[in-house]
Amino acid sequence: MEKNMVVSVNPHIYASQTTQTIMRDVLIALLPAVFASVLFFGVRALLVEVVCVAVAVACEWAFEKITRRTCTIMDFSAAVTGLILALNLPVDIPVWQAAFGSFVAIVVIKQFFGGIGQNFANPAITARVIMLVAFSGTMTAWAVPAFTDATSSATPLAILGAGGAEGLPSLLHMFLGARGGSMGETSCLALLIGGVYLIYRRVISWHTPVAFIGTVLVCTALLGQQPLYQVMAGGLFLGAIFMATDYTTSPPTPAGKLIFGVGCGLITVLIRVWGNYPEGVSFSILLMNIFNPYISGWTKTKPFGGVQA
Repeated sequence: MEKNMVVSVNPHIYASQTTQTIMRDVLIALLPAVFASVLFFGVRALLVEVVCVAVAVACEWAFEKITRRTCTIMDFSAAVTGLILALNLPVDIPVWQAAFGSFVAIVVIKQFFGGIGQNFANPAITARVIMLVAFSGTMTAWAVPAFTDATSSATPLAILGAGGAEGLPSLLHMFLGARGGSMGETSCLALLIGGVYLIYRRVISWHTPVAFIGTVLVCTALLGQQPLYQVMAGGLFLGAIFMATDYTTSPPTPAGKLIFGVGCGLITVLIRVWGNYPEGVSFSILLMNIFNPYISGWTKTKPFGGVQA
């Protein structure tokens, strides 16, 4: 019996959650968005998603084999990265470009910095930004969702950015997902279902998503920028729920999460309203990832009975 005993440094805290169970819950939470992407954009959406996930997992396995690291593909983190990246892409993206994005996310952003828990920025977000720079034509070529009466593939943000309102989908279509955009970002309903599931499972807390979305809502309302459309358009729900809440690249404390979310919201509004690019979610999260160590340091809690460092 004594051979099975393990001595380790305190504190001794048991938690039922593991990296594998957390990532499994994230994959489950993303299923409504996957279903919506296929419903609105067809079977090719599923093809892009499968390619991104498969390449992400294969790259992680190959890199860890080459570098003789412990294989981590069974913790599902690579699969989550590949699927989130896929949901941020247009449905007509060339498959090789989608595969390239997964390679960058896993090898360059994640593994080069030491693997899970060591990356300085969200791998899927960073890969998407790199793809926007490298493949700007195909990354901004939006398809019209199936079985809609839309006559233009312009996204709502592009229409708003042009200073008009003619051609905007109805608010109901915005909420359900019958509009142009990345294949996993259009259905606010599907993303909300996933977000509620993650909060119920205590994988994420409400602080960052509510602060992020609320900041965009309030700021665009004050600026007279169609706040309901601004909140439901683009990748705000996808980014706020699934990317700004990444454990490694966001603060661990409630106060830090609120600051992080507000910062993401402010940068998103600045880019959307005054920038040359209609969307700002990816850039805002990436920039706030860089500030994360400082926010985490400012908001860290003091142990009971401890003194200020």
